[in-house]
Amino acid sequence: MKTVTKLVVLQSTIHRLQKHGHRLWLLVFISFLMFASFSALLMKQIHFFHDGSHEYSEISSSANRSIGSIIPKDVIGALLHYAASSTSPQMSQEEIRVIANAVLQKSPCNVLVFGLGHESLLLRILNFEGRTVFLDESENWVNRFEEKHPQMEAYEVQYTTKVSESNQLLALAKEQRGADCGPVQNLLFSDCKLAINDLPNNIYDVGWDVIFIDGPRGYFPGAPGRMSAIFTAAVLARSKKEDKVTDIFVHDSNREVEKAYSTEFLCTENLVSTVGMLAHYRVRTMAKDSMDFCTVNATTKVPLPSNFKTRKRTKVGMTSWVGK
Repeated sequence: MKTVTKLVVLQSTIHRLQKHGHRLWLLVFISFLMFASFSALLMKQIHFFHDGSHEYSEISSSANRSIGSIIPKDVIGALLHYAASSTSPQMSQEEIRVIANAVLQKSPCNVLVFGLGHESLLLRILNFEGRTVFLDESENWVNRFEEKHPQMEAYEVQYTTKVSESNQLLALAKEQRGADCGPVQNLLFSDCKLAINDLPNNIYDVGWDVIFIDGPRGYFPGAPGRMSAIFTAAVLARSKKEDKVTDIFVHDSNREVEKAYSTEFLCTENLVSTVGMLAHYRVRTMAKDSMDFCTVNATTKVPLPSNFKTRKRTKVGMTSWVGK
């Protein structure tokens, strides 16, 4: 009987680990970031000096003062959030790891994220010494998120597009490629219907190092879709003042709308990799007189699949809000 009991307990434990494996992975990942941040800051505070034939090392008084505040509030908040969260992750471990690597390689840097969700806090702490801005279609969700996490910078976007109009919008953008819908422009004054031009002015002046597109919703014909997000990201990357590469990630890249608009504005020649449903592009700054987004243009129509409404997502903490 004892042997059977032990086996039952073991199976139950394994079941719980499998069920919460993704959340445990996030906690381990964040804990590793805490340790790395502590080590990096501590090393900065260690001063080595040479006195004759003796070498000493001492920790400055500023290090002693900073030890008590070594763990950023963002990291602590994220740990508490993921430890208590029962929400199913919206991305796989492999997808998160790809984005994390790109951000960590450039951090501290400028990160722009379309969409607020389960991974938002993680993206923020990956770049906690840099600037991370979130854009979301729901004013209520932005307000609630900022109220709960005051350190987060988030803005509402009022999208005027619909997934059902994706083909017409793509055709119009092609016609206006040399004018309003060009690859290099000041989006703040753009008349292109795909351009997002109602954000705070300073957003357009930033040279974004990483852009992640995981919003707005795009799972039904009346949803805003990610056409404007992809176009705007493409223009921001090509219009940077400095000649640098922008890492752009598009989630749900397997869907027809995301695939067609990414091909048109982010370009196949800039595609670095595809992991799961996450496509990674590296887009370089272009000259002001550039007319085309891609070296070879290949526009395709956007058919709506028969199972278009099957994939839905729920915002974290808002069970009544249906995403994507």
